[in-house]
Amino acid sequence: MSDSEKPTLMIIDGHSLAYRAFHALPVDSFQTHDGQHTNAVHGFLSMLLSLLRNEKPTHIAVAFDISRFSFRTREYADYKGTRASTPSEFIGQVPLLQEALAAMNITTLTKEDYEADDILATLSVRGNQEGFHVLVVSGDRDTIQLVNENVTLLYPASQGVSALTRYDPARVREKYGIEPAQYPDVAALVGETSDNLIGISKVGEKTAVKWLGLYGSLDGILEHAEEIKGVVGNNLREQKENAIRNRRLNRLVTDLDLPVQLPDLVRCAIDEPAVRDVFGRLEFRTLLDRVIKLEGAGAPEGAAVAVPEEILVAAPKAPIAQDLLDEELAAWIARAVSASPAGLGLSVEVQDGLVIGFGLSGPAESVNLPWQPGRADYLAFESWLASDSPKIMHDAKRQVKALRRSDLNFSGLVFDTLVAGWLLRPGGPDKTLANLVTRYLDETLPVSDPNQLIPAESETGGVPTESWYTFRVAAAIEALLDDGSREVLTAIEMPTLLTLSDMELAGVAVSHDQLSALSGQLGERAAGLAAGAYAEIGREVNLGSPKQLQEVLFEQLGMPKTRANKTGFSTDAGALADLQASNPHPFLDLLLQHRDATKLRQIVETLDKAIDETGRIHTTYVQIGTATGRISSTDPNLQNIPVRTEEGRRIRAAFQAGNGAESLLTADYSQIEMRIMAHLSGDPGLIEAFNAGEDLHRFVGASVFGVAPEDVTNEMRSKVKAMSYGLAYGLSAFGLSRQLRIDTKEAKQLITDYFARFGAVRDYLRNVVEQAKVDGYTATIFGRRRPFPELHSSNRVLRENAERAALNAPIQGSAADIMKIAMNGIAVDLAEGGLESRMLLQVHDELIFEVAPGEWDALRQVVTHQMETAADLLVPLDVQVGRGDNWDAAAH
Repeated sequence: MSDSEKPTLMIIDGHSLAYRAFHALPVDSFQTHDGQHTNAVHGFLSMLLSLLRNEKPTHIAVAFDISRFSFRTREYADYKGTRASTPSEFIGQVPLLQEALAAMNITTLTKEDYEADDILATLSVRGNQEGFHVLVVSGDRDTIQLVNENVTLLYPASQGVSALTRYDPARVREKYGIEPAQYPDVAALVGETSDNLIGISKVGEKTAVKWLGLYGSLDGILEHAEEIKGVVGNNLREQKENAIRNRRLNRLVTDLDLPVQLPDLVRCAIDEPAVRDVFGRLEFRTLLDRVIKLEGAGAPEGAAVAVPEEILVAAPKAPIAQDLLDEELAAWIARAVSASPAGLGLSVEVQDGLVIGFGLSGPAESVNLPWQPGRADYLAFESWLASDSPKIMHDAKRQVKALRRSDLNFSGLVFDTLVAGWLLRPGGPDKTLANLVTRYLDETLPVSDPNQLIPAESETGGVPTESWYTFRVAAAIEALLDDGSREVLTAIEMPTLLTLSDMELAGVAVSHDQLSALSGQLGERAAGLAAGAYAEIGREVNLGSPKQLQEVLFEQLGMPKTRANKTGFSTDAGALADLQASNPHPFLDLLLQHRDATKLRQIVETLDKAIDETGRIHTTYVQIGTATGRISSTDPNLQNIPVRTEEGRRIRAAFQAGNGAESLLTADYSQIEMRIMAHLSGDPGLIEAFNAGEDLHRFVGASVFGVAPEDVTNEMRSKVKAMSYGLAYGLSAFGLSRQLRIDTKEAKQLITDYFARFGAVRDYLRNVVEQAKVDGYTATIFGRRRPFPELHSSNRVLRENAERAALNAPIQGSAADIMKIAMNGIAVDLAEGGLESRMLLQVHDELIFEVAPGEWDALRQVVTHQMETAADLLVPLDVQVGRGDNWDAAAH
C-alpha cells in the first residue's frame, strides 16, 4: 500500500491541548451569557476543525486524563507534585468539550490509573502495526518517543494551539540530535520540571545527547558510568537512581486494554441536531458554521468531498474603504442611513487627544475620512455627525472627548459595543474590539501593518475596518440582550457615557501647594515612626518587606503566627490589625501607623503629579469597571481618599472651586443602600423608620436591644450599623464578631434578634439567593442583570463567594443605577436651563459641583430634585447638600 493510500489515524491528547488553549486565549473574552467560561473549549475545537480540514484523518480519537493520580503517582508520590492547582475557570470545561466531541461523533477515551499519553501510545503502536499513517497531537514532550516513519507528532507552539510543529524522525534528529526512541533517556538524565522529575545535577541536554552518542542508551551510559570523569561523572554515579526512576516513569504504556478497536474510530457524520444544541449553549456561532461546512469531509472511509471555495471562507471580509467627498459622500451617507435604520458604525481616529480621521460603515461598505479642521468637502458628514441619526461606536467615551476637544458637534450615540458587552458579561467584560470580534463573531480583527508606509490597494485595517466590525458586533450583541438589559443600556448607560465625558473634560481644581506641603509632613511622620519602630527592636529593617517583618514579628518578638501564605505568614494590614488587637506591642503599633502615613503620602503624591498646567486634575471614570454597575475612578483614583481621618480631610481641602467659580456644592445620598433594602424587602419596620425621618440605626437599635430610641448608646448604634450593612453583604456571625471584636455567641444572638424584629429582611436575603439559583442571575430595580453561574459550582469556595455576592448585587446595583439616573437628569437640566455650573466628580454616593456665580439656588434645586426623584421607592431618597470653597469645607 502506498503512502497516499494509507488511512490516517489522528489521536489527540485532550487535556494537554485544552489546557494550552485555556492559557492561550483570554479567559474573560470567552464566556457564555450565563457566565460559563469556554476559552479552552473554543481553542480546542478551533484547532480541531483546522486539523480536520488540513489533515483529513479517516480515523480519530481524543484521550483524556481522569485525574492527576495514576500508577506513576503510586510509585512516586511527588510525580507532577509541583504543578499548580487547576484554575477555577478551567474546571468544568473538559466535560463541555467531551459533550461537543460526542455530538461530532468523535470517540473520547479515558483509562483508570493511566494517563492520556498511555492511550495515545497504545493507539499509535496499533495504528503503526495495522498500516495507518498516525498523527499524534499532543503538547507533552514524552510523546516524542512515539515518532517513527509512520508516526508524526504535531506539537503546539508555546503561544497556544493555533500553530503546530510537525515532528517526524528527521525533525527530531535535527532539533535534538537523537533518534525519537532515545528522547526518554535524555529526559531521564536531565529531568522534567513539569513532571517534578529531578534529573542528574549539572547534566543538561547537550551532555545527555553526547553520552547517548557514545553509549547508545541510558542503560549503556550507566554501564560505563565509571568512565565518565569530572563532577558530572560523580553526580551520575551518586544520583543514578533518579535517572532510573525517571526512565521508568516516562516510558509510555503501549499495550493498554482499550474498549475500542481501530475500525471503531472511523470518522462518522456528525449528529447535527446535537451539535447545534451544544454549540448553541456554548454560544459558538461561527464555530458551528465551520463544523457544518466540514460535515462532508467526515464521511466514512475518508472520502474527499469537494467544498466550494466560497464555503471555505470562515467570515465575510472587511470591505475596502472608499474615499468620498462632497456630493458622493452625501449620497453615500443617505443611502447607508436608509439601509441601516438602527445606525451606522463610527470609529474616530485620535492623536494627542484630537480627531485626525473617521471610519464610517454600513452593512457592506466603509468610508475613510481623513480629518482636518475647516474642511468644506465633508459638510454632509459634519451634518450627519451633529444630527440625531443613530451612531454605533466602540469605547465611545474616549472618542466623544476627542470630538469635543476638536469642537465637533456630536449627537445620536445609541450603542457602544464595549458597554453593551459589559452588560452581557459584567463579571469579566471584554476590553477591546478584537476581544468582542473573537467572542461574538468568532473572527479575528485585521490589523494594518504599521511598518508599511503605503498600504496596498486591497488592504483593510484602521478606523474604517474598526467601524465595520463595530457595526457587525453591535448586531450580534444586541440580539443577545434581554429587554431589561436593553433598557438599561438605552436609558441609563448611554446617557451616562456622555455625562462622564463632560466631567472628565471639566476636571477639578486642586492646590499643588497644599498637596506638596502635606506630602512633606507625611514623609517626616513616616520617618519618625520608622525610627521609633527600629528603636523598639534595636535594629533597622525594611518595613515594607514581608520576609523581614515575619522574622521580626514571629522570631525576634515571638508573636503568635498569623494565617499561612506562600511566603510564610501574612503581614497584610488585616492580619496585623488582628494581631495588634490580640497581642498589642509598641513595634506593631508604630508599624501600622507607618503604613498609614506611607500609604497616604503615596495617594497625595499621585494626586499632585496628576495636576495639569491649568491647575486641574482630570480623572478617568471607568464605566465598565465593576460587576454591579458602580462607576470607578482611575488615573488618578479619587475614590480611595480617606473620609474620616484628619489627613483625608486635608487632602479633600486641596480640591477647590476653580477660577471664576463661586464655591463647590456637594450632594450625598444618605444611607441609600439601606433604603433600597427597605424597598426590596418591604420590611414594615425599616419603611416606618425612613418615612418618619428617624435615625435608622438608633431606631433599629431600639428594636433589637429592646430599649427606647433615646436609650440606644453609641456602642449599640455602632453594632447595629455594622450588622445592618454587613448582613446585606453576607456577613456571618464569625465575621461580625471579628469586625466588632465581640464573642461569636454574642454576634450570633445579635443577628437572631435583628431578624426576629425585621423578618422581611431575613426572608428577602434568603430568597434573593434562591431565586438567583433558579434564574442564573440577579437583577436590579431597573433590570440590570448580573449572572451567577458559580451558584451551582461543585467548588464550595466559589459557590459560597457567589452566594455572598448575589445577596448584595441587587442592592448595590440599584444604588449605582439610581446615581447614574440622577447624574444624567442633572446634566440635562443644567444644559436646558443654560446654567454654567458644572458637575465635576462622582465619588461613591456623592456628587461634587462647581457653582457658577449667582447659580447656587438654581443648582441646588436641580441637584436635589433629580437625586430625590431618580427612583420611585417605598421610602424617600434623602439627599444632604453642602457648600464651601473646597471639598472638605463643603462636607455635610
